[in-house]
Amino acid sequence: MNLNITLIQQVDALLPQTQCGLCGHRDGCLPYAKAMVDGETANKCVPGGQPVADALAALLKRPILMAEPSVWPIQSDGRPQRMKAIIREDECIGCTKCISACPVDAIIGSGKLMHSILTDLCTGCELCIPPCPVDCIDLVPEAKALPTEAMQLLEQEDLRERYFAHIQREEKLNATRKGPVVRAAIDASLFAQFGENTPEAPALNIPLAVVPVAAPQDAQTTIALAKLRTQIKKLEKQLSVRPDPNKLQLLLDLQKQLTEIQGV
Repeated sequence: MNLNITLIQQVDALLPQTQCGLCGHRDGCLPYAKAMVDGETANKCVPGGQPVADALAALLKRPILMAEPSVWPIQSDGRPQRMKAIIREDECIGCTKCISACPVDAIIGSGKLMHSILTDLCTGCELCIPPCPVDCIDLVPEAKALPTEAMQLLEQEDLRERYFAHIQREEKLNATRKGPVVRAAIDASLFAQFGENTPEAPALNIPLAVVPVAAPQDAQTTIALAKLRTQIKKLEKQLSVRPDPNKLQLLLDLQKQLTEIQGV
C-alpha cells in the first residue's frame, strides 16, 4: 500500500467523522485528512477540539496548535458539547432537502410526509439546517453520558461507513436527480485513490476504503435498516465495555439480518 495513503488513513482515523465541513473541506473528513498530509494545519477540526488537534500534531510530528474554537461549550473530555438535530415535526413540509444533506443518513421520511431524525446516528453537523425552507430544525445538547474511548472509535467507524455509503448512493442519484443538490460536490478522484489502495475495497464506480452499505430501495427498507444499525451500534458499545455471550449472539443475529436486507 502507498505510504502516503497509509498516513491519510491514520489521520482520518483520528477525526470524529462528523463530516461537518467546519474545517473548510465540505466533502468530508477524508479530504481534510489528505490536506493535512499535504501540509495543511492540523487544528481545524472543530468538533474534535483540542484532544484531536493534539493527537494529529503528535501523529504528524508537528507543533501543537490551539484548536479552532467552537460556538458550543467545552465538555469534560476537552471536546465541544455534542449536539443533536431535532425536527419540529408539526412544522415539517416533507421537502426532503434535509435528507439529501445529511451525510450519514440519519433522517428518514418521504416527499410531502413528515421527517424524523434518528438522534443516535445524528452527528450534529448542522448541514441539514441551511437547506430547510421552513426552518424547523433545532440543535439540542446530547443528553447521554460522554462515550468512552472505545465507544468513540466504534462510533467513528460506523459514521465513516455510513458516509461512504451515502456519497456513493448520491453520486448515482445525481444522474437522474431533478431537484437541487444541497450537499458539497464530492472529490471522486480522492475517494477513488483511497479505495484503489485498499485491497478489500469492492469494484464500484467510486471505490471506497470500506465496504459500503447497499442503498435502500424504499422508505420501509430505509427504516428497517436504520433500526437494525441503531440496535447493532448499541450492542457493540455495550460489548466494548463488558463481554456478554447472550448479547454477542444477538449482535451476530442482527448483523446477519442487516446483511440479508441489504442483499450483500
